[in-house]
Amino acid sequence: MKRSTRIPIFNRCTISSFQNLKPLLSLSPRSYLSTILSLQFSGVIQDNDLLKRAPNGNLLVLDHIDRGTMEPDARLYVKLFKKCTYQGKLKEGKKIHTHFLASRFQHYVVIRNMILNMYAKCGDMELARRAFDEMTERDMVSYTMLITGYSQINEFKESLWLYLDMVTMGLQPNEFTFGSALKSAGGMQNDAMGRGIHGTCVKCGYEENVYVASALVDMYARCNRITEAEVIFDRLKCKNEVSWNGLIAGYARKEDGHTVMQLFSEMKRGGFRPTHFTYSSIFAACASTGALEQGKWVHADMMKLGEPVTAFVGNTLLDMYGKAGSIKDAKKVFNRLVRKDIVSWNSMLTVYAHHGLGQEAVDLFEEMLAAGFQPNEITFLCVLNASSHAGFLDKGFYYFDMMRKYKLKPDITHYVTIVDLLGRAGQLDRAERFIRAMPIVPTAAVWKALLGACRMHKNTELGAYAAERVFELDPHDSGPHMILSNIYASAGRSSDAARVRKMMNESGVKKEPACSWVEIGNAVHVFVANDDSHPQTEEIRKMWNKLRDGITKIGYVPDTSHALWFVDQEERNERLQNHCEKLALAFAILNVPVGTPITIKKNIRVCGDCHAAFKFVSKLIDREIILRDTNRFHHFCGGSCSCNDYW
Repeated sequence: MKRSTRIPIFNRCTISSFQNLKPLLSLSPRSYLSTILSLQFSGVIQDNDLLKRAPNGNLLVLDHIDRGTMEPDARLYVKLFKKCTYQGKLKEGKKIHTHFLASRFQHYVVIRNMILNMYAKCGDMELARRAFDEMTERDMVSYTMLITGYSQINEFKESLWLYLDMVTMGLQPNEFTFGSALKSAGGMQNDAMGRGIHGTCVKCGYEENVYVASALVDMYARCNRITEAEVIFDRLKCKNEVSWNGLIAGYARKEDGHTVMQLFSEMKRGGFRPTHFTYSSIFAACASTGALEQGKWVHADMMKLGEPVTAFVGNTLLDMYGKAGSIKDAKKVFNRLVRKDIVSWNSMLTVYAHHGLGQEAVDLFEEMLAAGFQPNEITFLCVLNASSHAGFLDKGFYYFDMMRKYKLKPDITHYVTIVDLLGRAGQLDRAERFIRAMPIVPTAAVWKALLGACRMHKNTELGAYAAERVFELDPHDSGPHMILSNIYASAGRSSDAARVRKMMNESGVKKEPACSWVEIGNAVHVFVANDDSHPQTEEIRKMWNKLRDGITKIGYVPDTSHALWFVDQEERNERLQNHCEKLALAFAILNVPVGTPITIKKNIRVCGDCHAAFKFVSKLIDREIILRDTNRFHHFCGGSCSCNDYW
C-alpha cells in the first residue's frame, strides 16, 4: 500500500483542537469533510501567519499547497486576498493571484471580485482592469469594484464609461455603484450625466437611500446646481455627516462663507459631529474671503473636539491663515502638522510668495529638497512667484531651469511667471523676446503680465502692443482695457484713453467695480469709491480728513495720475481721497481695537497713491496695516511696506 505524503490531520492539530474533534462523529460525511478541511487549515497556519514567507521566498501557505501537505480551499484564497487588501500587500497579492488562476477555483466570480477589490484598494488600477478584462463572467459587484476604484483616483471618465457599460448589460447598480458614479459625474461637472444617473436612482428605488442622496447632493453642488442640491438635502429624512459635508462643500466652492457658517451651526445643533471634510470646506470658505476671526473660531472648535491636525485638513487651515494675512499662525500650523506632504510644503511656499517673503520661500524650498520631498509643477510655480514678487531675477531663472532636472515640463503658468519676473525687474524688451521664443503659443495671461509691467514702468508703446494681443485673445476682460486707458492717461494722451473707453462701451465690456472690505467680529463691512451708504459715513470722512492732514505734514503728496476720470486737478485729487481702500482704512481705525493689526482686502490691485498713503498712515498712527489685493499681501509698518514698493 502506497504511503500518503500528506501530513496526518491529527499531527497538525493542537491538543485542545484534538479534544474538539469528538463532536465530528455525529456529523454527516459531507459536513465532516468540510469541518475537517477548516480545522486542517487553521491547524497548519494561523491567521497571523497567512502571508509568512518560506525559506525559498515563496509564501509558506502556497508552498504547503504545492507540496500537497495542505488541502487547497476556496475559503483559504478568500482569507489570503482579504489579508493582502487590508495590509496593502500588493506583491504578495500578485503571487496569490497567479496561484489562484492555476487552481480549480479560478472560475469563482466571488473570489475574482475580491482580486479586483485588492488591486483597486492597493492603488493599482491597471492590474485591476486587466483582471476585470480577463473575467469570463462578471456581475454587478465586478463592475462596482472597478467603477469605485476609478472614481477614487479621479479617473472619472473611465468610471462613467464602465457605469454605462454595466447598465447596458442589464445589471442593476447598488448604492455603492450609484455613489461612485455620481461622484465621477460631479468630478467632471457633467450635469447631464449626473441627471441621468439620478433618474436611474429613482427607478431603482434608491433616491431616499442616505448614501445615494448624499452623493446626489455632492454631485449637484459640484455641477454648480446648488439649488437642486439643497432641495435633495432638505428632502432627506435621515441626514448624515456626508450629506451635510456635501452641501457645506458646495457653498464653500461658491465662496459663500456666510451660508457655510450657517450650515455648520445647524449641523452641530442637529447633533452631528463635524469631520475633517467639514472643517476643510469651512477653512476653504474662510480663505476665499480672508475671514480670519471666523477661521480662528472654527479652528478652536476643531481643537476642542480633539481632532489631530492631519495634512488633509491642516493644508486648508494653513492656506486659510495665509490668505487671511496671518503668516505667524500659518507657520505655526505648518510646524505642527502630524505628517507633511507635498501639498503642505506648496501651501506654505504660496503663503510666503503672496506675502512677498521671497527669501523665506527660497529657504523653505531648499529645506523641502533636503527633507527628501520631490517638487512638482506647483512647487516650482510657488517658488517662481516668490522670486518674482521679491525681485529675485537670477534665482527665478535658476529654478525655472531646475524643472528639467526633475523631468518637469513648464506649462503656461510657469511662462507667465517668468514674463512677470522680467517685467517687474524692468526688462521689458527681454520679456517680449522671451514671449516670442516660447515653445508654446502665448495666451492672454502671458500678454497681460507684460501689459501690467508696461503700466508699472510707463512704457506706452509696448503696453499698447501687449494690450492689442490681449484684446484678440480675451476681448471681454475689462482689466486690460482699464490698464491701457490708464497708461495713456498717465502719458497725457487723453484722446487715446477716451478711445479705449469708447471701445469698451461699444463692445459691452464693463469695468469690475473696485471694493474693499474689513472683517470685524462676524460682520464684513464693504466699501466702494465715494461710498456714503455706511452708517458711520460721517465719522469715516472725518477720520480720513484727519489722517490726510497728518500724513501731508510728514511728506504725503497725492499722485493724481491714479485718478481715473479726466477732470481738473482739484477734483482729481478729491476723487483720490475717496478710494475704497482709504475709506476702509478710516473705518478700521475707528473700530479695530488699538494694538490689533488692521486687515483690509481689495478685489483689484491697490493703486499707487493708496499704497503711498498707507505707508504714511502706518508711520503716523504707529500700527501695522495689512492690505490684501489680487496680487499679494502688503504689510505696512513704520512708513514702509513689505513689498519694498515692488509689486
